[in-house]
Parts: sequence; C-alpha cells; structure tokens
Amino acid sequence: MRILVYGAGVVGSLYGAWLQEAGHDVTLLARGERLKDLEKHGILLEDMATYHFTITKVQVIEQLEADAAFDLAIVALRKNQVASVLPALAEAKNIPDVLFLGNNAAGPDDYADALGAERVLMGFGNAAGYLEGKVVHYLCGRGQGRSSITLGELDGQMTPRLRRIADAFESAGIQVVFSDNIDAWLKTHAAIISPLANALYLAGGDNYRLANTRDGILLAVCAVREGFKVLRALDIPVTPTPLRAFEWVPEPVLVAWTRRLLDSKWAKIALARHANVARDEMKQIADEFWALARATAVPTPAMDRLYQYVDPDTPPVPEGSAAIPLDYRGVWAAITVAAGLVVGGMMIRRRMTRRRQLTAGDE
Repeated sequence: MRILVYGAGVVGSLYGAWLQEAGHDVTLLARGERLKDLEKHGILLEDMATYHFTITKVQVIEQLEADAAFDLAIVALRKNQVASVLPALAEAKNIPDVLFLGNNAAGPDDYADALGAERVLMGFGNAAGYLEGKVVHYLCGRGQGRSSITLGELDGQMTPRLRRIADAFESAGIQVVFSDNIDAWLKTHAAIISPLANALYLAGGDNYRLANTRDGILLAVCAVREGFKVLRALDIPVTPTPLRAFEWVPEPVLVAWTRRLLDSKWAKIALARHANVARDEMKQIADEFWALARATAVPTPAMDRLYQYVDPDTPPVPEGSAAIPLDYRGVWAAITVAAGLVVGGMMIRRRMTRRRQLTAGDE
C-alpha cells in the first residue's frame, strides 16, 4: 500500500517506520530541521522499555502536490494544526482515503466539509513519547510490545476499506481496535485527557508534583465526571464501556488510583511531556469540550476551575494542597452494601444450618 504520513512527530514517525518495515511504500511529510534530519538519517526510534534502537529509511517530502497519488493518507498532527492542511488534502483527489489520528472533541464536520465525508476516517494511536534531537523515544501500551490503534468509519460501519487499512497496520504488528462510534470515542477521550492536562498545569506541568497534590487530582476526577455528564446530556455514549466505571466508583478510590497512575515514569512520558510541549493543542481541546458543555445545562465547576491553568501565566497551586474535601458517600454506600451482603449471607447460612439440624432430628 502506498501511504502518506502527514506529520513527522512521535506518532507519525512510529507508524511511518513500522509500516515501511512491514513492506508498505511510505512517504513522510515534514518541514524544517525535521525534514533535513529525516532525509539524512532516516527515522531514528528508541523503545524506552527495551532500549531497542532502529533506523528506518523512508521517502520524505516537504509539501503535498495536488496530483500526488497515495492509497492512504494518515494525518498525525496536533489538532490545532490540522485545519491548515485541509486545503492541500482537499485538492489531492488521488488520495481516496484520509485517516485523521489524534485528539478531537469537535467532531468530524470540518474534515468532511473540506474533503467529503466519503474520504474521511478517524482514529487514535495509543503511543507516547518525545522527540529529542533526531531521535524519537517512545513507549507503547505502557511498555508492552507495539502500539495499538483505534479506528472507525464516520457512520460506524465495518467497510472493506476499513478492513484493508486495519490489515496494513496489523501487518506492522500494530493491534487494531474497531469503534462503531469513533466520534463518541474521541469525545470521551477528550473528556478525560483535557482535565488531566489542565491538572498537570495546575501542578506546574510536573506529574510527580500533581501526584502529591490531592486538590489537583480531585479536580481532575470531578471534571472527568462532569464531562461524562455533558456527553450523556448530548446523547453521546461514554465509550469504550469500561470507562463508565468513572461514573460510579467512589471518589476517594478514583483519587487514589489516579495518584498511583501519575506517580510513574509512564505518566511523565505519556502525559506530562506531551501536555507541556503541546499546550496549544490542549487549549484547543479544552475549548472544544467547553463548547460542548455550554450546549447543555450541566454544571461544570471543576472543569471551569481547571481551565484557568491552561494560561501559562496562572501560577500553580502549592504542592501538597488538600483543601477540597473528598466525598466519602460512595465509600459508605459501598461499605453498607457489602455489610448487608455479609450479614444477609450469614443469616441465610444460619437458616440453612438450622434446617439441616431439624431435618436430621426428624430422622
């Protein structure tokens, strides 16, 4: 398959190299120093879990010509950069399928209006890392194997082209997960990643500092829950289904779990580094989700409070701040239910024992 990868950051470099190694004909579009580095050295990758280092040579171009022909274009850019490339992609009529990978809380309308809905697919790559000099340092699946990717058609159908594109990724060792509502999937992801990014800014961009600042974690947890309420008010399902646990797991449990997640090297690479270098993208995602919230009557005090930290001039809160009280009602409810089950079980067991004793006496 002839593939154009539009963007040579972490995700574009990873998928470009792996697809090329799998036998596909890959061309990477890059600019500036990144273009020169790729032309001279190829794609340099280092797996931070295994320290495995690879060099992959690919074709590189600086701009997309209107008569360029590819089977697939993969757009791997920050959300705030995508609008600038839509005109060139719209003119490239010899590219029938365009896959947009990345954050998106606004939906596919801009893409469909510019290119035609029949050319557009959307998805998200589960890969994290950073570009340092000429080398992309990366982690995938929290250090386990290669990346996974979620793909979907705008109408949720399983089509021959979606299967064909999935086959290309799978040939490169990338696990493919299909979504029958990719727009809802991306909006759910935005409802999670935006509060986490803003909470990181609240803690000065340091995940370890945030892990030690309960108020920041609590605001992020509350903002995610508010975001899920916004989605439900708009009849947008929270997806994938396991994420709905965020709506009922007791608040202290979620805070403890999030703290553990943040207090890790993985969080530094996958969350903090990207949030700090892509603050412009995180602001756009926050603005897009805020627009969704304003279209509902759902109150979003935690989301609104965190939003102010998108501004780099807003000072971070003191490390260790724990002034906002935790809501233990869910914990007490869980304990009450558990206690009821235990007591009920004991009563049933006692009755069964008594019944056996009476039966034995009759005999």
